[in-house]
Amino acid sequence: MSYQQLTPEERYVIAHLNIYGLSLREIARRLKRHHSTISRELRRNGPPPPFLARYWYDSAQARCDARKAKARHRRRLHNEELYQYVVQSLQARLSPQLISGRLYLDYPQQARMRVSTEQIYRWVYRDALSGGQLYRCLCRLHKRRRRQRRYGSLRGLIKGRVPIHERPAVVTKRRRFGDWEGDTLYGGKTRTCLLTQVERKSRYLIVSKISNREAATVASANIAQFEQLPRSWRKTLTLDNGKEFADFKRVENATGLRVYFADPYAAWQRGSNENVNGLIRRIYPKGTDFSKVSDRELAAVAHWINNRPRKCLGYRTPHEVVLQATSGALGK
Repeated sequence: MSYQQLTPEERYVIAHLNIYGLSLREIARRLKRHHSTISRELRRNGPPPPFLARYWYDSAQARCDARKAKARHRRRLHNEELYQYVVQSLQARLSPQLISGRLYLDYPQQARMRVSTEQIYRWVYRDALSGGQLYRCLCRLHKRRRRQRRYGSLRGLIKGRVPIHERPAVVTKRRRFGDWEGDTLYGGKTRTCLLTQVERKSRYLIVSKISNREAATVASANIAQFEQLPRSWRKTLTLDNGKEFADFKRVENATGLRVYFADPYAAWQRGSNENVNGLIRRIYPKGTDFSKVSDRELAAVAHWINNRPRKCLGYRTPHEVVLQATSGALGK
């Protein structure tokens, strides 16, 4: 049974039975508590050792309430090993949520190496108040959420498109490998952009640079990306309604993929791809000239993302999930 804190009524009973001279085990029996709970209560909320006064319920409750109001995250802050782990992970561009979850994998038997997501944010904000730079490691540098824009009209839809609502239900469940989400990532004023593909189950990223956003160019790049994969990993591809994907039929014929389109302005229907694009934006913010980004640099970014722990994967990395899949551990 889960632990429940003592109530003010129970402290009232403990005070009177203790004065009456009953043993700790007898008090615990009458309250249907463990005797160690009674012992701990008398030790923690009783009068300090120099005083001879007995435990009394109203002062004990006051000490308990004062302890609850005191922040505990600073205790973890004094754990130098834990704090350095958090700082190094932040500098490696891991989010506080990922850091908190990854600790269970890296230190499975060490209870002292635990810290919540909220505590990490508190450390970062406290560091910022003192002039520190840890906040620059967070995904969003601004302190408040920006209001989302709302669009009043819809773009013209691609001719012959198959809507996402006709996509097989198995794709939504993420139980198999080979279902992808794709999108383009624009840079500055140049025509060069990135074409990203994310596998839904493993969140594995494939990214390449393309010279322009014309439909024929994008289709050719799509085909080149998926031809490198085994046929069993080419099942479906979900795209948005950008005109650069108008030549999707050629992609289907060349790769064997079945292409579906999300609803207009429904980015959450391609959440895996949007999330990974956000990670890429941390390296290449809006306005970046992708024509000046080398293929080697782009490969390094993809390697970082594919080896980054993900909460949705049980804090494993996409690379680890794919490695287990190709070895037959997870099946097809």
